[in-house]
Amino acid sequence: MADGHTITIEKGEQHVRVVHDGQVLAETDRPLVLRETGCPPRYYLPAEDVRLDLLTPSETHTVCPFKGTASYWSLPDAPDLVWAYPDPKPEVAEILDHYCFYAPEVS
Repeated sequence: MADGHTITIEKGEQHVRVVHDGQVLAETDRPLVLRETGCPPRYYLPAEDVRLDLLTPSETHTVCPFKGTASYWSLPDAPDLVWAYPDPKPEVAEILDHYCFYAPEVS
């Protein structure tokens, strides 16, 4: 990556659970752990382990020069709670079909 910016992705063995107002939104034992220069580690969870039926697509999109364009999903009281990269850059292709939440419980 450019100018000392690095991204590493590894298969995690942590148990990651996302709960909002008592509702489990996601739970997995097979997260991807993405570490990026200047950012906290992020857990990307497989689509099969995320309750997509509870989430509503948002109009929000952001562009990361290293990962691509992110799409967001919301709950009625939690806008843009989760994001994913539907067409990630080749360098981070592993995160395709994985979702990331701001505040998961990790054990």
